[in-house]
Amino acid sequence: MPDQKKRPPALKLFALAALLGVIAGAAAVYVKETGSGNGGVAPTADASCPLAGQKVASLTPLMRGQVAAMTPADKARPIGGLDFAGPDGKPLTLAAFAGKTVLVNLWATWCVPCREEMPALNALQQALGGDRFEVVAINIDTGADDKPKAFLDEVGVHALGYYRDASMGVFNTLKKEGLAFGLPATLLLDEKGCLLGSMNGPAVWDSDDAKNLIEAALAPPAGS
Repeated sequence: MPDQKKRPPALKLFALAALLGVIAGAAAVYVKETGSGNGGVAPTADASCPLAGQKVASLTPLMRGQVAAMTPADKARPIGGLDFAGPDGKPLTLAAFAGKTVLVNLWATWCVPCREEMPALNALQQALGGDRFEVVAINIDTGADDKPKAFLDEVGVHALGYYRDASMGVFNTLKKEGLAFGLPATLLLDEKGCLLGSMNGPAVWDSDDAKNLIEAALAPPAGS
């Protein structure tokens, strides 16, 4: 039973998140469980995300267990204004991932829960990454690349692309949008870049709960 073996690290992750004051995840669980996710009204969507509201409604029941801190988007909308560097050091935006469902994760080497969950994000990319899905883990350490690259080598994270924003601009943008309150911060976006859900705090991304959520996000919405 692989997931049973991962439960102690999961408890450790959430304990660390709580100690560091990442309380938004717990609030998200409360809102989701008492909200309209199970049989309620589908979230709204703007004109550029016409089917995303349906997708959010279908995903909400799967935001449970190891990914229970994921909050369904109350309004499916495009996420823009995120500028960061790609593996080659050249500027990128989320537009580069058009056509893919994307799990955007902001992390830093000084964030203990971030360090804990990076191997699981790596395993999720290995399991489901490809032409239709990618984990886009953006490091926001200030300074040179040496420290984050050394950390990734140390823990054997090699399946993830190396994305970087030393200015912390991506975090500040998401903070202004009410989507990032601390680290790690994670967004689930559909193939058009529309927000499906967000999470503040860590998760066990290589768990069955996480894989089921991503696989459901990859399925076409009804009526498409």
